[in-house]
Amino acid sequence: MLDTGFPRADAENDFLRARRRHFRVTLTRRLRGRPACSERLAQLDEITGPLGWRGQRQLGLQTIGLDTIVGTTGARRDFDRCFRPAASHVRSRWERLALAQRRGAALPPIEVYRLGGLHFVDDGHHRVSVAATTGQQLIDAYVTEVLTTAPPQAKAKAASLARCGRS
Repeated sequence: MLDTGFPRADAENDFLRARRRHFRVTLTRRLRGRPACSERLAQLDEITGPLGWRGQRQLGLQTIGLDTIVGTTGARRDFDRCFRPAASHVRSRWERLALAQRRGAALPPIEVYRLGGLHFVDDGHHRVSVAATTGQQLIDAYVTEVLTTAPPQAKAKAASLARCGRS
């Protein structure tokens, strides 16, 4: 979609486009008889529980791919599995962040937990959603690596269940 050249209008259009995508995905899921949980964000605890949380270590500020962000650290219903806005009440914050980004303001890094090669958002859900909607491929993040008792192959298999096919 072409930009209008008016950042506020473009930010509003971005949000509405993301909400329409969420609506289409939800409608398709219902028509195909898939459960609602198939579109919710994966939770870190659900993945790490069977793997045995052994600890964590700070890796610092890194640039990560948006396609590696697959879930959240807590129960969130504001965004779907692909970080599209799933609720209208996120609109004002979402549009403020999108507008700031369009005007060239530096947004603060998000905070994520890394399990294997995948990331779970602790802080920055709106920023991830804006980045995904506007076609960014990379985002700055403070990364904390999760240490588990399970071997790396088990981590990759468990975490792959959380992946989202972004378009």
